[in-house]
Amino acid sequence: LQLSIFLSFQLIPLVGVVSFAAVGALSFSVYSLFSKSDVIINKSGNPEPWETVDPTKPQKLLTIHQKWKPIEELENVRKLTK
Repeated sequence: LQLSIFLSFQLIPLVGVVSFAAVGALSFSVYSLFSKSDVIINKSGNPEPWETVDPTKPQKLLTIHQKWKPIEELENVRKLTK
């Protein structure tokens, strides 16, 4: 009986760390689902979702010195294919 009580006290930090990691992963998933434009829930409503992504808005969690300039040749091709 004494040994089982001692073992359960040793598991408290493990349960705490695993719970903290699970809550962090779940909260980041919910954050990405509602705030990121590259996460798509309903693909059948928009068959080409990459067309609606704003290239000037960073898509990463942390962006350092990102600058976006349109490539003229690609813009020309995009206009011709539409």
